Amino acid sequence: MSTLAAALRFGEPLALIAGERRAASSGATIDTFNPATGELIARIPRCDAADVALAVEGALTAFAGWRRTSLSERATRLMRMAAIIDERSEELARLDTIDNGSLLSEMRKDAAAAARRLRHYGGIALQLRGETIATGFDRLNYTLNEPFGVAARLIPFNHPLLFLASKLAAPVLAGNAVIMKPSEHTSLSALALADDINEVFGPGVVSILTGHGAEVGDAIVTHPDILRISFIGDSATGRHVQARAASVAIKTITMETGGKNPVVVFPDADMDRALDGAITGMGFTWQGQSCSSTSRLLVQETHHDAFVSALTERVAALNPGPPEDPASRTGAIVNRAQFEKVLDYVRIGVEDGGQLLTGGTPVTEGSLASGLFVRPALIDSVAPESRLGQTEVFGPVLAVMTYSDYDNAIAIANGTPLGLTAGAYTRDLRTALAFARDVQAGYVWVNDTATHFPGASFGGVKGSGLGREADLDEVRSYTQHKNVNIRFD
Repeated sequence: MSTLAAALRFGEPLALIAGERRAASSGATIDTFNPATGELIARIPRCDAADVALAVEGALTAFAGWRRTSLSERATRLMRMAAIIDERSEELARLDTIDNGSLLSEMRKDAAAAARRLRHYGGIALQLRGETIATGFDRLNYTLNEPFGVAARLIPFNHPLLFLASKLAAPVLAGNAVIMKPSEHTSLSALALADDINEVFGPGVVSILTGHGAEVGDAIVTHPDILRISFIGDSATGRHVQARAASVAIKTITMETGGKNPVVVFPDADMDRALDGAITGMGFTWQGQSCSSTSRLLVQETHHDAFVSALTERVAALNPGPPEDPASRTGAIVNRAQFEKVLDYVRIGVEDGGQLLTGGTPVTEGSLASGLFVRPALIDSVAPESRLGQTEVFGPVLAVMTYSDYDNAIAIANGTPLGLTAGAYTRDLRTALAFARDVQAGYVWVNDTATHFPGASFGGVKGSGLGREADLDEVRSYTQHKNVNIRFD
């Protein structure tokens, strides 16, 4: 284990299974590397179906008591968890940085957001209520929101702590026990918090199982007693999750499955603001590793040259650097496979007719040479129907396309199987409202990108997923609706 990880009081990385810290039943482990240095920092449990069975058994036992815990008490527990994250925020942010390679400044924001979102869910707890329906003088009809029992959440690598905290909140608040499966690439902050989670919610209410998606993830998805599942990842894996779950039981599944998100700069836009938005929306500060990254930039053809010239200068100035260094503008790619994918899609973009204006090359010199650093890439003249124009790279690659008029811009924006986010820059209210109406996306920005708010529902359309998160509807989605009719004449 690295000196840095040890200095963060990170003990032996054991899973949390049915209220106990345990190694995998098989004894197998997975090596975890710092992508910025190549250093081995930990070995985490490689859990499998035997561990899932133990976790479910413990969850069912815990659920019997947790479902009887009052909503206000569940909310209090979420608030307590938020306070713990605030207290440990620097330690947890540093763990995420050495685990996934993102800038420490961004991981600090994630830690603050994790606590803020837990408080948001605690604050809306008492809004989880049923209804009464007028059915007659001598009758009573009312509804109940009852938990499923055991829920599972499979979370990705890009926001480890933020997703751990915010994604356990809704199922736990709704009265479920929950099994969390963090990415095998970024499990350290989850394991570092495991004892606190166990103490706050009680043994078995939350289990944290680490390991490969094809092993422990598949065992979670196919366990017959886990009837509510949420997944964040790519659309192909999402379809596989649906098929595997359906092979054993009727399950309720929600998912966010990525995006190839457009941001359209209309001719009347504030160009300086649009330039800022193109950089911010792409998420270069976390290496473009975000489902909501606006990775397709659509510029009107008469304004293209001046806008792209200015943008090229800004992207070229985003130098990779050590994630802990405040001067760094982008960090390391999370793992070797993703690193190679990013470089492949830069090459593919050029092969298919794109013009590489800056970046797109690995850092092979100096102190960064041992890490997985790629200079942010700006590729111009990308055809909308090309491989780069259609595929989510999940890396620092911004594809520039041109359009002729409003209808052409909308056609290009909607011309992928995905529909998670979209942005537009315009001073014209009619254009703004028309764009919000016409674009096929679940989350839309106008004169802004990348901002998210607790309570504002988030999710995609088309191939970008099912369901919405971050609001009261997410909490309700972890309950089953029961209608009760009583006649008392």
